[in-house]
Amino acid sequence: MPNNTGDSSAQAQQKVAVVTGCSSGIGESIARLLLLQGWRVLGLSRREVDFDHPDFAHIAVDLNDAAALQLALQGIERVDALVHAAGLLRVGRHTEIDLADGEIMWRTHVQAAALLLKYLSPQLPRSGRVVLIGSRVATGAVDKSLYAASKAAYVGFARSVAMELADRAITVNIVSPAATDTPMLRDPARARAAPALPPFGRLVQPDEIAAMVGFLLSPPAASITGQQIVICGGASL
Repeated sequence: MPNNTGDSSAQAQQKVAVVTGCSSGIGESIARLLLLQGWRVLGLSRREVDFDHPDFAHIAVDLNDAAALQLALQGIERVDALVHAAGLLRVGRHTEIDLADGEIMWRTHVQAAALLLKYLSPQLPRSGRVVLIGSRVATGAVDKSLYAASKAAYVGFARSVAMELADRAITVNIVSPAATDTPMLRDPARARAAPALPPFGRLVQPDEIAAMVGFLLSPPAASITGQQIVICGGASL
């Protein structure tokens, strides 16, 4: 946890999870679930969270700012699991691509993941866990070419890091949802690229993604690494 957070003897026995994007959507659901499961959670996000818990601490940081993120990560003393759930979506036809939009999505997704692993993986204990929240559209989607590209990059990145950390039995996996009922999905800026409902007839729920992350952080998932798990309500069929 941050240097200014004292540990009681009871807290010292709890596992610590770092969760990005904890102020809303999937990241918030993951943070809440892990707290219920007895984890201590350190949340990283630009915005303040709207919940309070004695085992939760928040660091306000812009994940797109590499220098600020590096400084924040250097203040973390302990981590047993890392979940990178922060995400950003900008839409548009490939003929109308705004390179600035592509750059900010790359920084939010791939650059932030790289920095998180660079500075936190040395602290992970043997059998530590890493989960990146990807997207089903990483294989391609209309009006989402640069978003898809940034999420597709997770696959090569995660599998490579999983290989490098395998000798410490640290797992690295990706959970890739289809359209999920989050504030990002309701952003007016993406109105022209509204998601189609999966065959189940409803959007994926954030707590369903959180449950899979909770499993991947649990003892029974100790042998799952380098994998992408798609949660799509039948959209991939």
